Amino acid sequence: MSVITTKNLSKEFSSGKFSREKIQALNNFSFEVEGGEIFGLLGPNGAGKTTLIKILLGITFPTSGEVQIFGKNISDESYKTKVGYLPESHKFPNYFSGEEVLHFFGMLSGISKAEVKKRSDEYLKMVDMEKWRKTKIRKYSKGMLQRLGLAQSMLNDPDIIFLDEPTDGVDPIGRKEIRDILIRLKEEGKTIFLNSHLLSEVELVCDRVAILNKGVLIKSGRVDEITAVSDNYIFNTTEIDESVMQSLLSVYKSTIKSRHEFYYSTDSPEDLNKLIDFLRQNKVLILSITREKNSLEDLFINLIGSRN
Repeated sequence: MSVITTKNLSKEFSSGKFSREKIQALNNFSFEVEGGEIFGLLGPNGAGKTTLIKILLGITFPTSGEVQIFGKNISDESYKTKVGYLPESHKFPNYFSGEEVLHFFGMLSGISKAEVKKRSDEYLKMVDMEKWRKTKIRKYSKGMLQRLGLAQSMLNDPDIIFLDEPTDGVDPIGRKEIRDILIRLKEEGKTIFLNSHLLSEVELVCDRVAILNKGVLIKSGRVDEITAVSDNYIFNTTEIDESVMQSLLSVYKSTIKSRHEFYYSTDSPEDLNKLIDFLRQNKVLILSITREKNSLEDLFINLIGSRN
């Protein structure tokens, strides 16, 4: 079931106070986010990502098009009680301690004091900030602030959590811990909408992504599908003898990497199965067959580079 749906979404801004020229931040942007998935929004600076997030959060409004959250138009603001948000450059009062920040935002959300205390304890422990709960914000590092911000975004037990650069300033171990938290939230049925420049992080954690450039959606889909190199297969096998190897080279036009690995290219399922049958007939055990992949970063650079 789709929890976020946009249809022909467009947003224009004036280029200046006295100018009639318009800047097209989003142009006929249509996409869906399914419930219970981790969805990544990618794009270079100026692509329209922040504008889209602000529209989905009801902070700004589209020039044209439709937006629905939980099946309702965003003019129905009741959806906001089910949404958590971590901005990219969040600012907390530096005279607050970590637990005071969560208490403040919990009370703003209308949560009872007892429930705020219970959830603060749970989420501070989850993001490994429990021992810093009494420390003033002004003493926090950037990574610590990100962890606290993640706890704050979960405080109202939202169904959708919007995270804008959640691992910015976080060390590699911390990034792994945040990935684990996101996967845990997904397993609990939460939907995560993730915006990040760290494409390797996105590739590890996201189910699907959308790539945005100059306000236009240029690619979307499952990460494993859009990074697959069409028709190229990597075979890992038990040891291949010389006669079989010669057939792989001459008949199947394979590329031999070693006596245990070769590449085969075809767009025909029938040909692929013929090769598998050939290997079995020659007592070669297939350990794995995988499609050759690009990294998400390679795909992103190729797509954006070809349009700029």
